[in-house]
Amino acid sequence: MPRILAIDFGTKRIGIAVTDPLQMIANPFKTVTNEEALPFLKTYLSKESVETIVIGEPKHLDGSASGPQESITNFVRAVEKAFPTVKIVRVDERFTSKLAFGAMIDGGASKKQRQDKSLIDTLSAVIILQSYMEQKAFGKM
Repeated sequence: MPRILAIDFGTKRIGIAVTDPLQMIANPFKTVTNEEALPFLKTYLSKESVETIVIGEPKHLDGSASGPQESITNFVRAVEKAFPTVKIVRVDERFTSKLAFGAMIDGGASKKQRQDKSLIDTLSAVIILQSYMEQKAFGKM
C-alpha cells in the first residue's frame, strides 16, 4: 500500500512526516530547508510509493488564511506540477506547533531539545498527518 506524506510548511524549514506502508501510524521523518524540499521529495517519491501529500494550511481562529500565503501557494503549485499523479490535500494546521511543543514537554524533552525548531516542525507534520488520517478514517476527507 502506498504511503501518505505530510508537510508542515514554514518560510525557512519544512517538516515532513510519513505513514508506515499500511497507513496506520504517522511517523516523524525529516526537516529540510525550503530550497531542499522539492529535490528531497523527488528523490523520496522515486524510491517510495506515495498516494497522497498532505500540506498544512495555516489559518486564524476565525478560519481565514494565515501565514505567508503566497509562499505556500507557490510551494503547493510546484508540488502539484512535480507530482501530477499524486493527490495533494490541504489540512488545517492551527495549533500544530503548540501541540508539538506540548507533546515535547509531556514526553520529557529537555529545554535544549524544545528549542530545536526543526524537531517542532517535524512533530507538527506528524500532527497534520495524524489529523488527516483521522478525518479520512471517519469519512471527512
